[in-house]
Amino acid sequence: MKHLFLTTLCTLFGLAIFAQEPVSASKGVTYGAGTTADGAISVNELDSKLNNNKYSGKVTGKVVEVCQEKGCWMKVEKADGEKLMVKFKDYGFFMPKDIEGKQVVLEGEATVKEVSVKQLQHYAKDAGKSDEEIKKIKEPKKELQFVAKGVLVL
Repeated sequence: MKHLFLTTLCTLFGLAIFAQEPVSASKGVTYGAGTTADGAISVNELDSKLNNNKYSGKVTGKVVEVCQEKGCWMKVEKADGEKLMVKFKDYGFFMPKDIEGKQVVLEGEATVKEVSVKQLQHYAKDAGKSDEEIKKIKEPKKELQFVAKGVLVL
């Protein structure tokens, strides 16, 4: 009787697990606070949406670089060849290091900032650049940066 009860319980448990709907690849995987693609603009529209050098909302684009140390930042490709630097709110989450080439939806705030030489060199080191390439960085750079509170990887 005990074996019959355990067998029935295991069968029911197994059926319950397989009855759950799996996460569809089209829905993606979320990080941080999470987000959806609803209302997202293209990264290429971002410059035209800035108000006083700021934008709050959702942006979508393709990942072209990820911090190889911890996944603590990534860059998203823009049509003009520039890259949007993406960091994560309060250093609260990291991204997988192998998402280069994936589409993402970012939710948060974009601002124009000046990045110091020291910080640019730090990013280059995190990206796995050679010492020679890092030494070539000698000027600060003004760039648009995005601080994401949630990311959806499609």
